[in-house]
Amino acid sequence: MVFNKSILREADIRGIYPNEVNGKFAYRLGQVFGTFIIKNKHHYCVVGHDNRFGGPDLTKNLIEGLISTGVDVDYIGLVTTPMLNYASRKLGQEYGAMVTASHNPRNDNGFKLFGKDYMHCNHDELKVIYDNLCDEKFHPSKGDGSINHIDIDGSYVKYVAGLTNPGNRHMNVVIDPGNGTTATIIKRIYDRLPYNVKYINADSNPNFPFHHPDPNVKANLVDLCKEVKRMNADIGIAYDGDGDRVGVVDNKGRVIDMDVMMAIMAPIIIKNNPEKPILLDVKCSNVLKDVIMDVGGKYLEDTPSSARQEDIMFYNDLDFGGGYSNHVFFGDRHPGYDDGIYAGLRFQEMLSHTNKHLSDMTKHLPKYFNTDEIKIKTTDDKKWDIVNGVKEYADLHKYKYMTTDGIKVIKENSWALVRASNTGPNLTLRFEAKSKRGLTMIQNEFMDVIGIISK
Repeated sequence: MVFNKSILREADIRGIYPNEVNGKFAYRLGQVFGTFIIKNKHHYCVVGHDNRFGGPDLTKNLIEGLISTGVDVDYIGLVTTPMLNYASRKLGQEYGAMVTASHNPRNDNGFKLFGKDYMHCNHDELKVIYDNLCDEKFHPSKGDGSINHIDIDGSYVKYVAGLTNPGNRHMNVVIDPGNGTTATIIKRIYDRLPYNVKYINADSNPNFPFHHPDPNVKANLVDLCKEVKRMNADIGIAYDGDGDRVGVVDNKGRVIDMDVMMAIMAPIIIKNNPEKPILLDVKCSNVLKDVIMDVGGKYLEDTPSSARQEDIMFYNDLDFGGGYSNHVFFGDRHPGYDDGIYAGLRFQEMLSHTNKHLSDMTKHLPKYFNTDEIKIKTTDDKKWDIVNGVKEYADLHKYKYMTTDGIKVIKENSWALVRASNTGPNLTLRFEAKSKRGLTMIQNEFMDVIGIISK
């Protein structure tokens, strides 16, 4: 059986439902993943799904496939991805499967698979699983596994709300779940907290009727910005479709880039444990690096892949990490996986212990000029050719660069990042400089290079 290889991503499987991922595919995946679990001397798997189209269908078939291999399934129903992470740890079951396409378009669906130490199955493991899918390599058991229906909603609500320590400041907060899965749980969490909360786009709806649920795209936060200004709120919070990303809007209705938000938060984390480095991704502004160094901290710069970052957080026992892609990891009070709801609560906690406006907290940060993330449509094959072409150009001009993920060319007062997207047939670009003129120059230089290579 052959499946479209484009559905295999860096840390998950995603495709159009039901054309590329459907019930038949889910059943086979369950058989192959179940075989993988059994071979690793486990026999339990926690399974949940978000609110996307096809979720119940894919989940039903996935579970049937898992059970056919002798795996026992703890089914937790409609949940966010962080809720599945929470449930796996609470139940003591390392292996898990989440039916979701994260922040992808509404017609997509897919699977996030978790294995040893509750971590994402890495790309090499997913490649083996994909190859076994195509070759139909699985081992049905002599006796079927079982399914246990478990409700973890109340436990998660109590847990995540209890991890924060709000200050005495009265705060107005606007929450935008973007009609994603966080809409099913968010009000129960905030009912336990001393904030005055206004909700928008807060009904679970897989059509995502008002905007696409991806807080990394500023156009998706227009409603939130308007409502924060209208309500004179202190902060606005948005989440992506499956709840692992968070977006922030300040009291003036302006989107705060996550690397800037991390720069505000980093000194607090570093004060408690200055020896532990802050993890940041290659897309982050130098403003975050400058702040970390100014307060005597350290940093690690790595890939923007949330799965890779989660691994680094866990295996190095780090307290704080994340990046421009709006994934944020707290490991000081929390297991360290990316939970958009919890990250938003920590930002609000920080703000509630001061009398400062969030907009004022950005004024004294180092000044840089940068672009938003720029995406260029291409093909999955060609995107790698372009990245390699940019590397050859950098070698020719003797530019310094790093190849942690894609290529980041570093000049004296500016940098250019060109990387192949982990989630689709796109190039992802970002540029930064100390001046507007410098930004224009480096952006024009590398856009021209990409244009020449693409021909």
